[in-house]
Amino acid sequence: MKISFTINGKSQTVNVDENTPLLWVIRDVLNLKGTKFGCGKAACGACTIHIDGHAIRSCSYAVKFAEGKKITTIEGLSEGDNLHPVQQAWIEEIVPQCGYCQPGFMMATAALLEKIPNPTDEDIDNNIINVCRCATYYRMRKAIHRAAEIKTMKS
Repeated sequence: MKISFTINGKSQTVNVDENTPLLWVIRDVLNLKGTKFGCGKAACGACTIHIDGHAIRSCSYAVKFAEGKKITTIEGLSEGDNLHPVQQAWIEEIVPQCGYCQPGFMMATAALLEKIPNPTDEDIDNNIINVCRCATYYRMRKAIHRAAEIKTMKS
């Protein structure tokens, strides 16, 4: 089935089984490898992307639901050479250890900051529910607060 959407600002049409998880279309058809497979059950968050500005777990989102939507992956988070505040904060706070889950955390954080520009620790706990096997949660929390500061300065 042909399905059309915009991904990272570019119009795309794919011809795939409509029930294929969007994650596999992004990775295997469009060759955007930043979005990761973790659990396949929408539990860990490694596959988090934005669909129409909302953080969505792409491993359990059938591509048929992407028709006409605006999708952003980690590759589209920055604007050219200008890093998104979340990406800048992740670098400043030296967040990643193995790094596998970090694209999903960054996408979830970017969506959170659109909803809650200056999140408290409780806001972070209630909204960023991704899983990191390396347990870099402390550094991520610092980076989320730093990203909020950077975003405020850029506004």
